[in-house]
Amino acid sequence: MSRIGKKPVELPAGVSVTQSGQTVEVKGPKGVLSFTATDDVTITVEDNQLNVEPRGKSKRARQQWGMSRTMVANMVTGVTDGFKKELEINGVGYRAQMQGNVLKLNLGLSHDVDYVAPEGVTVTAPKQTEIVVEGIDPQLVGQVAANIRAWRKPEPYKGKGIKYKDEYIFRKEGKKK
Repeated sequence: MSRIGKKPVELPAGVSVTQSGQTVEVKGPKGVLSFTATDDVTITVEDNQLNVEPRGKSKRARQQWGMSRTMVANMVTGVTDGFKKELEINGVGYRAQMQGNVLKLNLGLSHDVDYVAPEGVTVTAPKQTEIVVEGIDPQLVGQVAANIRAWRKPEPYKGKGIKYKDEYIFRKEGKKK
């Protein structure tokens, strides 16, 4: 039995769910998201709750059960609160600034890096050493943050680079004389 799949998804006030076949569309104050479940699960909406049940006892049905419930719960969270990833820049001369929809990064390379934020994601740089990625789709927010981080991953000796705000960098000791 899926411990996650058994829990119903609570629908807060201001969130509406429409279902057509296996497609679930969630509308909220921040936007609209949709998800198409596989034929291995049954989705029902009743009394401000959304329930996901497996069709059968196959391994695939049980796998899809928990995953489908999590996807719908993430959509509800996304359209009400949204998702946020915070990045931190460490290093002498490393900085970020926004110019319209383009994030300009100075990362010690021979050229500046221009990252155009995709639609559905808001990228801001409140300080020169901080980047905030926000949006309603958790997969897209995480992917954009990972793409920005990939330009200069933190290195283990001095800790220079772009890291997640809550990330711990395992530091190594340098050469000994």
